[in-house]
Amino acid sequence: MTSDDALNQLRHIARERAFGRHVGSDRLIQAGLDALIAGVESPSLAMLAGLLRSEEPEAPELFDQVLEELGLLFHPPADPQAAKWEMAYWIAGRIADGTLDPTAGTHLIWADIAYDLGYPEELEPLVHCAHNLDGWEESWGVSIEELNGEAVEAAKQFLSKRSAAEAGDQPGACSRHRDRPTAD
Repeated sequence: MTSDDALNQLRHIARERAFGRHVGSDRLIQAGLDALIAGVESPSLAMLAGLLRSEEPEAPELFDQVLEELGLLFHPPADPQAAKWEMAYWIAGRIADGTLDPTAGTHLIWADIAYDLGYPEELEPLVHCAHNLDGWEESWGVSIEELNGEAVEAAKQFLSKRSAAEAGDQPGACSRHRDRPTAD
């Protein structure tokens, strides 16, 4: 792992925690250890990386201290809707860059974001991908890999429209599988 990889891992975990996702102390400590081994320097990093199992409750506070020292502390927007949109862009970015499985990512967007935002049109292609991936059956004549690829493309399209989220009425990448067969 390079120092850039380690810093990206710290940034990712910072966002995960800021968006309310649970991150165990063991992961925080491991991220600290990875960063230390990769040559990242921070006054509190060695303390975080060296925590023992009995000291795990100290990890969240030390992790935040390391983030602050490295200038990586992330605060989502105070407005709950803006925070949900920021989370959607973050998850879509992870789907697009391959750091998050498309099935897991589109499900998060569907269940944790689109629902809370009232299923906005901008998220429709990703929600359709989530439905397709969640209910995929071999009899559809399309492979799960193809559906995953469509989810990645839908994430990229969503990201490309970030600055103009209000513009365009283009169908999403997963639209042709929109009407999946129902079980009888």
